[in-house]
Amino acid sequence: MSRIPLLPATSLVAAALVLAACDRPAEPTAETADTTATPTRPAAEFEPSINPGDFAAHVERLASDEFAGRAPGSVGEEKTVAYLVEQFQRLGLQPGNGDSFLQTVPMVETTADPAGTRMTLAIDGQPRELDFGDEMVIGTRTGQAQIDLDDSPLVFVGYGVNAPELGWNDYEGVDVKGKTVVMLINDPGFHTQDAGLFEGKRMTYYGRWTYKYEEAARQGAAAALIIHDTEGASYGWDVVKNSWTGPQFDLPAKDDPEPRLPAQGWITGDVARELMAGSGQDLDALYKAANRKGFEAVELDATMSLELASTSSEKSSQNVIAKLPGTTRPDEAVIYMGHWDHLGDHGHEGEAGADADSIYNGAIDNATGIAGILEIAEAFVAQEPAPERSVLFLAVTLEESGLLGSKYYVAHPSVPLDQTVAAINLDAMPVIGKTRDITVVGLGNSELEDVLGQVAGEQDRELRAEATPESGFYFRSDHFNFAKAGVPALYAKGGDELVEGGSDAGKQAHLDYRDNRYHKPADEFDAGWDMDGVVQDLEALYGVGRVLAGGDAWPNWYEGNAFRAAREEMIDGKESASGG
Repeated sequence: MSRIPLLPATSLVAAALVLAACDRPAEPTAETADTTATPTRPAAEFEPSINPGDFAAHVERLASDEFAGRAPGSVGEEKTVAYLVEQFQRLGLQPGNGDSFLQTVPMVETTADPAGTRMTLAIDGQPRELDFGDEMVIGTRTGQAQIDLDDSPLVFVGYGVNAPELGWNDYEGVDVKGKTVVMLINDPGFHTQDAGLFEGKRMTYYGRWTYKYEEAARQGAAAALIIHDTEGASYGWDVVKNSWTGPQFDLPAKDDPEPRLPAQGWITGDVARELMAGSGQDLDALYKAANRKGFEAVELDATMSLELASTSSEKSSQNVIAKLPGTTRPDEAVIYMGHWDHLGDHGHEGEAGADADSIYNGAIDNATGIAGILEIAEAFVAQEPAPERSVLFLAVTLEESGLLGSKYYVAHPSVPLDQTVAAINLDAMPVIGKTRDITVVGLGNSELEDVLGQVAGEQDRELRAEATPESGFYFRSDHFNFAKAGVPALYAKGGDELVEGGSDAGKQAHLDYRDNRYHKPADEFDAGWDMDGVVQDLEALYGVGRVLAGGDAWPNWYEGNAFRAAREEMIDGKESASGG
């Protein structure tokens, strides 16, 4: 049978990055009455090229206090969605979900009540109540108002990994049904720097907290607690606290039928050390033991009692989808995507004082990605010739809650996945100036990197892997749901080697953001940012989509990649349907 053509190794001319102005199609009639947000600047002042001033205007608007941190289900969502619809209409784009710009994502909002929640560890018979926020965080995914556990036995299960293909099972020989499992973050091999275990320094999905809770639920545990350490998690305890206090969101069970734990949370490293010592164990020794093949779970001389009080309600949030129809193959689409949500306004609870900043504006994370999508959309609208394939612009919700908006879209796509050429993700774009490199998160995954490499060469830049593969960024953003479904997905942005300042300055800038602004109120717009680099990044990502939307190639995952089988199944299905 004939094969659907994969990506040809043709060179990309520099002209692929040149934007030609053209007349825009007439703007559609507004479909909703809630598109009331006013643009940062009049429409006439936006330029058709990818532009630092336009990019900054979008970020400043989306990250303003008026948008209140863009929490799902809040007034911040209403303003964000209205702004995005307005901007897509300004560009003359069509609704991307049938006749609507919106895709409703059902969600359950659950908020733990710190005053009504108590976690007590009985260590060697001695009760020790933990402080909510400072020593532990806990929540439920069941939607229940009250979760009570009495003297649930604690079991240390290493990294909480069950990976039969790697001959690794931390649950082997132990029954954890009805018990509380305690486990380490990241992969086996990470804390001992054993390159022979899993993928060495590079985190796999087994290292993510999402997987660990999923597996604990499959094993029948009543609760699961992850031991925090900054290097293993790639962020400090304050990020855990900020992310796990306040409203938490899930898809309803009917839309996400995977088993769920009654209670899941984190404890600090200091609490874990105290717990182990009181149980006659040594945490350092357990770290070493958990990194050896044949590790056996340890039943601790301790129990946990929990009174978890929560309020829960069923709500909904919105993915925002716009489409530029292709001229000759409109049923096939290239997707640009990013998440619009952030952590919202936490009020003054837990802050230093009444005047403390309580709004998590999410300027970098991810107003920059959404602004980037709008700039790339503007470039495609102005492009001559117009793209042959459709280009979809997808702003998803609930990324901060476990990639739920993109998970819902992949389950209910507006363009069938076997007609989706690729997904290009924009998340937390750096605004630190031009770089000599482009970071490809998960470098070595797909043929999309071949196209990006051609574009990068035209910019005199090279592709490099992320500097901290142990952070597991490939599993922490929305492209991952497309990858799991088989759709080639690219997540790339400016690298570390600054044109002015070199690698040391670039790495320091990224660390400064991670340590001082990531998931903190300090992630705010700064007019002093150097936008030249992010413009270069957006031009590169636009160049990838321009090649794909202007051709007939179907990029694939590289040989040996775990996602390739799902893509091949799509390709075979398309061939069978077409009689090829």
